[in-house]
Amino acid sequence: MSVPPPSLVPFLPYGRQVIEDDDVAAVAEVLRGDFLTTGPTVDAFEAAFTAAVDAPHAVACSSGTAGLHLAMLALGVGPGDAVVVPTVTFLASANCAAYVGADVAFADVDPDTGLMTVAHAEAAAARAGRARVRAIVAVHLNGHCVDVAALADAFPGVPIVEDACHALGGSMRARDQGWHKVGAVPDSAIAMFSTHPVKTIATGEGGVLTTRDPELDERMRRFRNHGMVRDPARFTDTARAFDSTGAPNPWYYEMPEPGFNYRLSDIHAALGLRQISKLDRFVAVRRSLRARYAGRLAGLGPHVRPLPVAEGCEPAWHLSVALIDFAALGVERAAVMNRLRERGIGTQVHYIPVHGQPWFRAHHPSPELPGAEAYYSRCLSLPLFPGMTDADVDRVVDALGEALGVG
Repeated sequence: MSVPPPSLVPFLPYGRQVIEDDDVAAVAEVLRGDFLTTGPTVDAFEAAFTAAVDAPHAVACSSGTAGLHLAMLALGVGPGDAVVVPTVTFLASANCAAYVGADVAFADVDPDTGLMTVAHAEAAAARAGRARVRAIVAVHLNGHCVDVAALADAFPGVPIVEDACHALGGSMRARDQGWHKVGAVPDSAIAMFSTHPVKTIATGEGGVLTTRDPELDERMRRFRNHGMVRDPARFTDTARAFDSTGAPNPWYYEMPEPGFNYRLSDIHAALGLRQISKLDRFVAVRRSLRARYAGRLAGLGPHVRPLPVAEGCEPAWHLSVALIDFAALGVERAAVMNRLRERGIGTQVHYIPVHGQPWFRAHHPSPELPGAEAYYSRCLSLPLFPGMTDADVDRVVDALGEALGVG
């Protein structure tokens, strides 16, 4: 099937937010109100998020990266500790450990799903010295879910942080053999989500952490706001903290340890509050589009296939990844991406294995990780967002076939 020239069709990026009139109205309402930040809309967004993922606590913050940093701080990870991180992920999943002075133990991944397995995590932990492993970052890549239950069984007592930036709206099987929403954290310490515009819901920039541990919830909230506490029971400088009657001075606060300004504003939260109400609709569209991709990609021959579905996971599909044997087809990936762009179609590669980045090679060297290299060499993220139609999927696959010389 021939593909229309790009001048006749809109450009399709690999991901894009869907902003509707009620989203705009919600943000405008906050702009006309009294609180642009540290106000009630953040609390409302957090409450709506807990309901959406079945978790008792949710902490909104300024980005997914900030959220991962908060998770490490709340868990007390620091120098001398090691954190296991799969190498196929975004930089932030590993950087969060580096921020607190811990060593990063990079794990390999399954060459077809890009997910870290227990065997990969155990190999990474053995290289680092298992007794030093203070946390495991389980990355739910593309919307797929890592087997967190198996990791929890294999690493008793080691906190697991789910990097769930790609997985909002998905479900996975837990140790109790029940199915739980990603973010319900039945087997992990913390789950962290991104609300960047290409993610399932958008706040502009932002992140949300969920936990079942009230102490972790309190620590993440404190580190989110400069490390400040306003609880009189925790004050240590009684001369400054209390008046002559013993009542706390209304302006007073203390900082037991430094934190950061990782707050989410009410402006961002207003958008997130509207977007979280559309989560089920957005996820349903993503699943439908991805199913169409799977059927259409199967017609491009043996060297092109959709990402397989991992066992024990019902993905929400943040990305629609095609695994393409570019070498067998005799074409370079960059050439294919450029040909698609000429047709008005944006694609991306998620991700360059982090263990190969110059800073990590110098400071946290890793052996070769063949599963990661096999996945990286074949993956290509195709456009997927709720504003697309089945006709858009057909257009992408037709153009991909032509670009690969198999259409």
